[in-house]
Amino acid sequence: MSGRVWLYCPVCNSKTRIQLRADTILENFPLFCPKCKHETVISVKYQKILTLKEPDALTQSR
Repeated sequence: MSGRVWLYCPVCNSKTRIQLRADTILENFPLFCPKCKHETVISVKYQKILTLKEPDALTQSR
């Protein structure tokens, strides 16, 4: 095993396109899930994932 694990979506628990190594550190990372189309801000340190915030959908007015 190469020490990499797939990062899973905290909303729908499906695999994303991001792989983590054992020494990966992310802070305030905007994780986008291609399956459920949600964007979640996460932090990762030593393959431990902390969900910081799930952005609300904002309506756009013109």
